[in-house]
Amino acid sequence: MNVIRFNPFADVTTLRDQVNRLFDEVAAPRPGTREGNGSRVWAPLVNVVETADAVVVTLDVPGVERDGIDVQLTADTLTIQGERKSERKEGESYVHLERPYGTFRRSFNIGVPVQADRVTATYRDGVLTVTLPKAETLKPRKVQIQTSDEPVAAGQ
Repeated sequence: MNVIRFNPFADVTTLRDQVNRLFDEVAAPRPGTREGNGSRVWAPLVNVVETADAVVVTLDVPGVERDGIDVQLTADTLTIQGERKSERKEGESYVHLERPYGTFRRSFNIGVPVQADRVTATYRDGVLTVTLPKAETLKPRKVQIQTSDEPVAAGQ
């Protein structure tokens, strides 16, 4: 005999997931949509990882030339923009088109102070990696624990 456990929140959870997906789809630029200037808009996939020493942003931008990517850090906002050119040649017509092209722009609030003069960006195999080293004040540091028997140095 199979036991089916009753979960009173299953329907609510499913509804929440569907609403979240709906909002995600509405908020994200759709491949093939156009900006006011007529160029297409797309959003490359991104990972943002925080380590003890840095925040690392990785963007999948295959087919985008390195010189066609602009990376800017203003205060605590990282903005990456660029363009993937259309590969369509004269006389060709697409039978099926899934690879987006056109301009993209992604902005991220870093949320922690970084060393702006030490930010690096590398581009390899269609993947852009931006490393934002954290400010020294945020890095963990070892605090020496003293016992009550040890004298405290003057000024401490």
